[in-house]
Formats: sequence, C-alpha cells, structure tokens
Amino acid sequence: MSTDPTPFAGTLLGATIAAIAPRDTAAERAARERLDRMTKPPGSLGVLEDVAAQLAGTAGACPPPLPEPAVVAVFAGDHGVHAQGVTPWPQEVTAQMVANLAGGGAVVNAFAAQLGAEVVVVDVGVATPVGPAAGLLERTVRRGTADLSVGPAMTLAEARQAVEVGIEVATTLAAGHGCLVTGDMGIGNTTASAALVCAFTGAAPAAATGRGTGIDDPTLARKVEVVTRAVARVPGRPATPEAALAALAELGGLEHAALAGFVLGAAAARVPVLLDGVIAGAAALVAAALCPAALEHALAGHTSAEPGHGLALHALGLRPLLGLDLRLGEGTGALLSLPLVASAARALRDVATFDSAGVTEK
Repeated sequence: MSTDPTPFAGTLLGATIAAIAPRDTAAERAARERLDRMTKPPGSLGVLEDVAAQLAGTAGACPPPLPEPAVVAVFAGDHGVHAQGVTPWPQEVTAQMVANLAGGGAVVNAFAAQLGAEVVVVDVGVATPVGPAAGLLERTVRRGTADLSVGPAMTLAEARQAVEVGIEVATTLAAGHGCLVTGDMGIGNTTASAALVCAFTGAAPAAATGRGTGIDDPTLARKVEVVTRAVARVPGRPATPEAALAALAELGGLEHAALAGFVLGAAAARVPVLLDGVIAGAAALVAAALCPAALEHALAGHTSAEPGHGLALHALGLRPLLGLDLRLGEGTGALLSLPLVASAARALRDVATFDSAGVTEK
C-alpha cells in the first residue's frame, strides 16, 4: 500500500483518487434487509442479490436508481509490439474498425441497439488518424505505443494523460447515464493485457497469455516470449499508486490506461461500471492498484476465453455474471450482462415485501 496520502497531488488523477469512497454500508445493509423481506425465499436470487446490494452501496440509496440509460465507451489504440509478429492481423485494422464502430457496423453496435444503449468511440492512440465522425471522440495521446518488448510502451506523462482521458470521458458520460460499460479496440492489445496481468498478479506468462484473435502455436510461443521479456523489466508487483502507473507505462496500451481511468472516473461519480473482457480486466488491475476502493463500484460482465481474464478477475475478487466463451472485446460481453444488472435493480425496487403483499411467511 502507498504511504503517500495524496498520490499524484495537483493532477486530475490525484483529485479523482481522492474523491473515490467505498460503497455505502448502510444502503447496502438496507438492500440486504429488503431482499430478505421480498416475496421470495431468502437468497433465492443468488448472485443477483449481491448485485442489487452492490448497486445500492454505490448509489448510497435503497433502492438504487435503475442502471439506465447505459453507454459503452470503446477506447481504441495501437501497439508497437505489433512489430514482433504477435498477431496475423495488420495494424491498420484498428483504424478500420474504429471507423466501423463509429459508423454503427460492429457487433457491439448491434448489441447496444438491442439493449437501448449508446456507443461512444474514443481514439486515445490509433496509429493513423480516423477522421471526424459522429460518435467518435478524438483524444489522442500519441499515435500508438512503443514496442513493449524492447522498452517502455509509454512515458509516465503519457500514461497519466491517457488515464486522465478515461477519467474525463467517464465523468462526462456519468452525468447523463446510469451505467458505464467498458469497450476496447486495438490490434495487439491482448499481448499488452497479458503483460499487465503478469505484472499485477504474479502469474506466469505462459499461464496468462492466450491466443487473442486465434493465433497458431508458433505465434503463441513468440507472444509468450515477448510477454516474458517485457514483464522481466518490472521489479515485482506494484505496491503503490506510483509503481502502478510506472508498470502501466512500461507494459500497457493507451486504451488500457484510458480504461483504468474510466473505472476510476465511474467510481468517483458513484455510477456502476460493467467490465468487459481481458483488456478491461487488465485495466481494472491497474485501477485497483491506483485506488483499491474504485473496484467496489465495478461488476464483471463475463469471463472471456482468454486465460489472463480469469486470472485478473480472481485477483480482483470479482465474480463474472456470464461465461459464454466470448473473446471479441468491444464491450460485447459486458453489454450482454446489462439485463441481469438492470433486473437486479428493478427487483429490489419493484418486488413487494411479505408485509405489503399480505403474503404469509413460513
């Protein structure tokens, strides 16, 4: 734990960390008590009762507001480690997919339309300019990271700037939305994710590194070697916010940094944030190291097929709501969990108690 009571003083990151408080225990206790009085056997909604109580604790009210409208923020960036042949996909696909996302043609757009959610795309570090488009926020910190296999992916200043992009986006979106959802886009970003998972959990690179978009065995072996080499530069698991930012700068992507800030910004605004797959999981590890209380306001939408994601969720103590073997990113898995979260909140608000309904208890 950090001995500095005010890390990053005088910055937006520092102010955001200072503004984050744990969940409201009184509201959470009231939610648990109401859940037990509702017209159902105690505990019969299983994990959804935990979700309902958590939402009450985040809002500081029982019942909490419904988590609507929801918005997915898809943070996009490119990765210098692409030069190491860790993926067969060309780097220009990132910019092409950002344009597709902004144009409404990606899977996350379809899922969001089905659920009545909004999609915002944030260019925090795409290698080639995408150009103005509706639904696209241009917040470029740099045009892609450096190659994490040979040196730091970013400077400390760039890492903090990217985190603060995420904070600003979360703060803006929280003003008009009841739930924030993480999304990502970036060719090569599962390599950076695996490196972050290893650095923050102590996991072995071979255990944390997956096939991403579906790479073959030789490419996977090369990817593991790259992650091993990069993680060796980080001196132990980060134990302070300053060390967390340094590890992020060394190994992470610009979208990881922005997603970490997005989690922090949501927590400061007391709005629940649904985490997507391994990219969000790696970013959440960074956010937790920057401010542990921030993760009290996060929910794991699903667990992906990437092995590093399960390791990240275990380290964070988060239970995924879905397990569908998804590995797309974009925010798709988190979005699919949104009806479960909304149903938990609505049940807490709308279901009668035994007393109010005149139902005899056992």
